[in-house]
Amino acid sequence: MSNPAKKILLSTDGLAVGYAGFNEALFENLNLNLHSGDLVCFMGPNGVGKSTLIRTLAGLQKELRGTIDLKADRYREVAVVLTDKINASNMSVYELISFGRYPYLDWSIQLREEDRNIIDEAIRQVRIESLVSRKLHQLSDGQLQLVMIARALAQSTPIILLDEPTAHLDLNNRVEIMRLLRDLARRTQRAILVATHELDLALQTADYIWLTGLHHNIITGIPEDLVLNGTFDNIFQFKGFDLKTGKVTHEAHRGKTIQLEGGGSEYLWTKNA
Repeated sequence: MSNPAKKILLSTDGLAVGYAGFNEALFENLNLNLHSGDLVCFMGPNGVGKSTLIRTLAGLQKELRGTIDLKADRYREVAVVLTDKINASNMSVYELISFGRYPYLDWSIQLREEDRNIIDEAIRQVRIESLVSRKLHQLSDGQLQLVMIARALAQSTPIILLDEPTAHLDLNNRVEIMRLLRDLARRTQRAILVATHELDLALQTADYIWLTGLHHNIITGIPEDLVLNGTFDNIFQFKGFDLKTGKVTHEAHRGKTIQLEGGGSEYLWTKNA
């Protein structure tokens, strides 16, 4: 699905993704677009190749076949946040964020005033001013993810790719990260692609969903369409969960029928009980 009112920042043509020497590609014949201002959530079962596609789009792994169309060099077009662990735990938050400017520096590797202004703006956008002087080992997992997003923003690219940015975070941090990414896509007109398992949050925040299909393909669409036409059910094969209602199905065991009247949150939670 495409939106003609928005600019295409990345497109693929007949892209095949996987590892050379293996019998078959993880994904075949992908014709995908990322548009400015959109948050796209990339979803699918474990082990199907979501991280591999993210790395391929970022230029960290070579495509098997097909093309990835960008307007300039990847480091000027694409920033990436992966799940790789950071070993330099004694580095400061500001130092890590400043790495986003390194592709633009000359041989002296000295930050200019322009670079510092961009770093400061990234810090403001992610609202982590209170963390800049801390060492990385002093951060929680949620705080570290915010710092990594700030580093990606400091790279000043129109596209940001993130691989499982909410993994191992608690509910508050998961919600904060996804709301922040949606807000950044809107305000900065970046295209943001997030590989995630957060089904509930993705359905409520994503503009578009990329869903791994059953035939080495990717199905795209708005969340509501993919729920109502049964695509999510076909891919995930939910057991005892009705995605259309968002409810886990239970067998009645009390042998009693109760009728409720009312509205609002009290009605919904009483009905749930």
